[in-house]
Amino acid sequence: MTWSRLKGYFETSLAGLTQPTRSDWIFALRTVSAGLIALLAAYALKLDHPQWAMMTVFIVAQPVAGMVLAKGFYRLLGTLVGGIAAIGITTVFGANPWVLVTVLAVWIGICTFVSSLLRNPEAYGAALAGYTAMIIGLPAFGQPHLVVDLAVARCAEIVLGIVCAGLTSRLILPKLASDAIVSRLKRCILDLATYAGGAFSGGDPATLSGLHRKLVADTQTLGEMRAYARLEAPSFAPRAHPVRRTIGQLLSALSAARALHSHAAPKNAALIPVRSELQSLVSELATKPGALDDTALWVARLDVIAGNARQMPNASTDQGDDRVGTITRLTIAADFAEALKQVLRGLDALRAPVTRPVRGSRQPALVVHRDYPGAARNAVRAALATLLVAAFWLTTRWSEAAGTVILVAVVSSLFAARPDPVQVAWGFFKGTLLALPFAFLVGQIALPALPGFGWFMLFVVPILVPTALAMANPRYVGVATAFAINFLAFLSPHQAMTYDPGPFFAGSASILVGILLAIGVFIVVLPADPWLAANRIVRAMREDLARLCLHERVPRRSAFESLAYDRINQLMPLVQNAGRKGDAVLGGGVAAVTVGLEVLRLRDASQSHALPSETALSIANFLRGLARELLFRAPGDPQTSTVAVARQYAASIAQRNGTGELLQIAASLRIIAAAMEDFPDFFANNRP
Repeated sequence: MTWSRLKGYFETSLAGLTQPTRSDWIFALRTVSAGLIALLAAYALKLDHPQWAMMTVFIVAQPVAGMVLAKGFYRLLGTLVGGIAAIGITTVFGANPWVLVTVLAVWIGICTFVSSLLRNPEAYGAALAGYTAMIIGLPAFGQPHLVVDLAVARCAEIVLGIVCAGLTSRLILPKLASDAIVSRLKRCILDLATYAGGAFSGGDPATLSGLHRKLVADTQTLGEMRAYARLEAPSFAPRAHPVRRTIGQLLSALSAARALHSHAAPKNAALIPVRSELQSLVSELATKPGALDDTALWVARLDVIAGNARQMPNASTDQGDDRVGTITRLTIAADFAEALKQVLRGLDALRAPVTRPVRGSRQPALVVHRDYPGAARNAVRAALATLLVAAFWLTTRWSEAAGTVILVAVVSSLFAARPDPVQVAWGFFKGTLLALPFAFLVGQIALPALPGFGWFMLFVVPILVPTALAMANPRYVGVATAFAINFLAFLSPHQAMTYDPGPFFAGSASILVGILLAIGVFIVVLPADPWLAANRIVRAMREDLARLCLHERVPRRSAFESLAYDRINQLMPLVQNAGRKGDAVLGGGVAAVTVGLEVLRLRDASQSHALPSETALSIANFLRGLARELLFRAPGDPQTSTVAVARQYAASIAQRNGTGELLQIAASLRIIAAAMEDFPDFFANNRP
């Protein structure tokens, strides 16, 4: 059994490498070509470290042109900021080595803090600004007059690599972010239809949960790709507005479909037609070939379904015994139909973009979660690790330890914000270790005997093309990227290569030791605890709900929903291997989105002038009680009377034969109560 599993693993791994797609081959050949062009240009310009130009190409290499430009732009920006910082720090503190390394370590901590609060590629640029100062500052140690030359040289080499990578990605069979957005949005719509079809027909919970997670992650990716497309082509700016609106509508439709799945409808004459029509529509949409080529038919059908659902609350009392339950589900169904309709219109807007946004329309706010305590921990860890290794270097005067200091700074800053930094750093180490023998054979054996750029290409291309193919595979991208970067770093290509194994092995050892020390730092110094980070996110979501209940100013729905789903996206890698406990946290997070949307609906209703004053007062009292529940009930404690009050008040409205607006209020109260009963521990205050 063990051998068969091992054999299956290797067969699967080899299949991933030996069966690359046409897109993978284009990416690999384009990346290697750009690297060779950058190196040749660096030779022609007689740059001191030509390998940095070629390394930059592999560092910023991405399958989509806009992603290359974005990462290249922030790499350049980070390098410029780091270079300026190195000049300033070395000029002011260069006379005292201990003060110099201390200030550099503090600078790395500051940049790591900022990087941990941002997202790629902005986070990469911030981290780069930190360790670039170390890369430039340490070689100028004791020679502060060289720091400006070093900074200019590094910036020139990196600019050359960025220009080569950007031009080739844009000119040679480009894969554009603007096209990728349309393709990904169509995939999201079909996935949403598949999810909704399963939700409306009682599909497998595990399958639906996995598809829900994928949809949340994909909507976040759509938001990131907006920025890539705008860098790729400024003319895309008007098209960014439909993308922003459509992301918000995708999240709304996902919330509504999930709510309908969580609380399946009873056999109800008023509800069955709407639910059947929705199920038929999404099933056709998910299975019909070319369904999204023309959205007019789907939009018209959704319009009719939403209209029928919204007429139901005003119908007479022939809706069965549970009138509030019927109104609740009909309201959610209408919300789903309307949101899906707007998503389809957003797809049309992208395919036939308007020249400017509609005047007076409010764009949805796309807000992201910032983990300040986690960022502070990452900053302290990176600064402390760098300072300790730098102190060892100053104490021992071991010249090769400077490389170790730099690698500790790079790894402890670059991977600090990852959910599992040890695993990522270990993958980086494996790629680096694997690159060592290849670099030795090519750089110390082959090229000294057969010099020249032609021989260089003959030896290097067969190594880098498979590496770039592996970089195109998400399963191997981390190890493959580390291999490419460090193969070139170890190789250190120059026009006149010589056999000199002593410095080669000394420098290689310092790099490997630096990575291992950084891994040790991740394990020992303020180790990351995924559950602490998850609990901070859960607490933030609960506090957001309390603010929705109490704050005088009602926030925009899109701002709340975007931030909540971004937090769910951040929760996924933290709890995905925690079994039932993790599933409960993710389920509670999605339920919190539902609760928040219903709180906003109650807040809007309470501000209606047509609502009786006693009803508005009752809503305000309920929201205050809900806020107290969220802020002060401890895990394991029984729920307060808030949930019971919500159900009782909803039932009393139904018994009084309330109007459609009152029944909508009752429906919101019922939804909030059900969500909090489904996940009582999630809505309890777990502050230590």
